[in-house]
Amino acid sequence: MSTSRAARLKPVIEMAEKAERDAARQLGAVQTQLLQAEGKLGDLQRYCADYQNQMVAQGQQGVSGQWLMNYQRFLSQLDTAIAQQQRNVDWHRGNADKVRTTWQERYARLEGLRKLVERYLYEARMAEDRREQRQLDELAARLTARKNEST
Repeated sequence: MSTSRAARLKPVIEMAEKAERDAARQLGAVQTQLLQAEGKLGDLQRYCADYQNQMVAQGQQGVSGQWLMNYQRFLSQLDTAIAQQQRNVDWHRGNADKVRTTWQERYARLEGLRKLVERYLYEARMAEDRREQRQLDELAARLTARKNEST
């Protein structure tokens, strides 16, 4: 009886496995997007630091007011780009957290179903063992009864 219960769960487990695989695949894609966004942010931050170092070097040689205004304008644009990319990274991080939670839920559901099937199979084995033991006990009792009748 328990074996049939386990067999009836097979399509459910297959669907749960597919859902878990899909969630894992989506998590991988989202994590890749997050890494790319973090890479772009790092590139922008390094570029900004390099640009500031160049300004310091140029400033030691003397600069015009126009050059300084252009520098400040460009630095402001870089700061805006960095802030925008930071928001992008934060969004990707939040999205990755949501997708990870979904994957964890699907994985936990799958594992729960697998444990249920294992329990059903264990119960079926135990019931079969008890049935076999009863048959052996009955056979032994009949043999003992026959032996006693013969003597």
